[in-house]
Amino acid sequence: MEGCVLAVEELYTKYKNLLFRLAYQLTGSASDAEDIVQDVFVKVHDVDPERLAEPKAYLCRMTTNRSLDLLKSARKKRELYTGPWLPEPLFTAGDDEFEVVERKELLSYAMLVLLERLSPAERAIFVLREALCFEYEEIAGLVGKSEVNCRKIVSRARGKMGMAEEDHLEADAHGDEWIGRFLHALEQGNANALMSLLSEDAVLVTDGGGKVSGATQPILTRERIVRFLFGLIHKAQENRWDFSADIMPMNDRTALVIRIDERIDTVAFLDVDDTNIRRIYFVRNPDKLLFATRRPNE
Repeated sequence: MEGCVLAVEELYTKYKNLLFRLAYQLTGSASDAEDIVQDVFVKVHDVDPERLAEPKAYLCRMTTNRSLDLLKSARKKRELYTGPWLPEPLFTAGDDEFEVVERKELLSYAMLVLLERLSPAERAIFVLREALCFEYEEIAGLVGKSEVNCRKIVSRARGKMGMAEEDHLEADAHGDEWIGRFLHALEQGNANALMSLLSEDAVLVTDGGGKVSGATQPILTRERIVRFLFGLIHKAQENRWDFSADIMPMNDRTALVIRIDERIDTVAFLDVDDTNIRRIYFVRNPDKLLFATRRPNE
């Protein structure tokens, strides 16, 4: 028994981060992903060691199945959610070599939002292939489908997400610059500068979850977005809140973290193309900000 416990502990140390990133991208919830990983390793204690001959595949299959079960039930709850639903932000600061390698396995926040367009099965296969870089042969074994079918599903998922076959999921090399320009325009109260950063059809989405104030519908057009943003600043000044904004690493990109009275109030993500900001995502639901300052398993 002692040897079995030791083996499980070794597996946990080796694979917990991979499984967390898989579960997080499948569910959009860091808190659920942490629970899923813990649940998987609790169940592994009862697994016949012979079935763990290929532990990575077995653990990923368990995590995928558990995540899809949760995702299917969660979708019913999201239909009753107050206002738009957005994924939980994930604090991803880390300097050690393992973390630097691992960062390549996390989709951008904007891509996580687009994953909501997919069915659970499409989401699983897309994440395994495009985020975690599994071979189609491995994916087929994990989800119980043929390689040909998996390839077709990835292609279909890309179409649903508005991606061409040749599009690559590369990190935005100019993210820091755009966040800096966006924050500078807000701090200077320069509406014209802020307007110039936004595309004409820009959209701002706020997730307050009915627990804090927020727009219950997406805010369309850059003119309305600018009015909304400066309205928030005016409200903070009027109420004499201790208001601050910092640039922090979230979801392996840069995000804007807004604090009121030293408490995180909002995490904001920018979705930028080559010339403009297309989407702004404001996550304000306090239940979704638990992982905005701490890493999983801390």
